[in-house]
Amino acid sequence: MKGIFITVEGPDGAGKTSVINELAPLLKQQLTSPLLLTREPGGIPIAESIRRVILDPKNIEMDERTEALLYAAARRQHLVQKVIPALEDGQLVLCDRFVDSSLAYQGAGRKIGVDQVATINDFATEGLVPDLTLYLDIDSDTGLERIKRGRHASQINRLDVESSVFHQRVRHAYLRLAEENPQRIVTIDARNPIETVTKSCYNVIQNKYPNLFI
Repeated sequence: MKGIFITVEGPDGAGKTSVINELAPLLKQQLTSPLLLTREPGGIPIAESIRRVILDPKNIEMDERTEALLYAAARRQHLVQKVIPALEDGQLVLCDRFVDSSLAYQGAGRKIGVDQVATINDFATEGLVPDLTLYLDIDSDTGLERIKRGRHASQINRLDVESSVFHQRVRHAYLRLAEENPQRIVTIDARNPIETVTKSCYNVIQNKYPNLFI
C-alpha cells in the first residue's frame, strides 16, 4: 500500500486521545500527504455501534472471549471500510488503538492468552501490521488516578472500573510487546506534560518519515 499506517497505544490514563488531538493539527500543517484520523473500536458507524456494546458498564455479563471477538469484528469492518482504502490512496492514517490493545487488554488483562487473541486478529486483519506504533507508557496507579480526576461519571466504561491488578497486567503486556517489536514500537514517557508527549510523538514521526514533511 502507498500510505503509512501509524497507531497510538497505551494503558488507560496515558492520555492517548488528548495527545492525538494535539498531534493531528501539527501534522496536517506539515505533511505533504493527506492525514486520516480515526480510532478503534469505532471510526465508522458499524464499529461505533460495537464500541457502545463493548464499553457499556451495564454489560457486566459479557464473556471475555465475546469481548475479544467483538473487538476483532469492529476492527475488520473498520479496516475494510476506512483504513485500507485510505492507505491505498496514499494517506497517512493515524489510529487511536489497534491490535496491540487487544493483545494487552484481552490477551493479558483478561488472561485469555496473547497468542489466542493474536490468532483471531490475524484473521480479522489479514496480517496487516502498523508501520509505526507510538506507545505512551504510564504506570497503572498514575493512569487510573488521571481517569478518576479527568472523566465525568457518565464517561466511565467497563474497562475503567477493572482492578489495578488488571491494569498492571495490561501495562506489562504493552512493555513486553514493545520489547519484542523494537523496529515498530517506540515507547514515550506519558507522565510528562501533554505538550512534551505530543512533541515527542511528532519528532518520532518526522524522523522516521522525513520525506512526508514540507
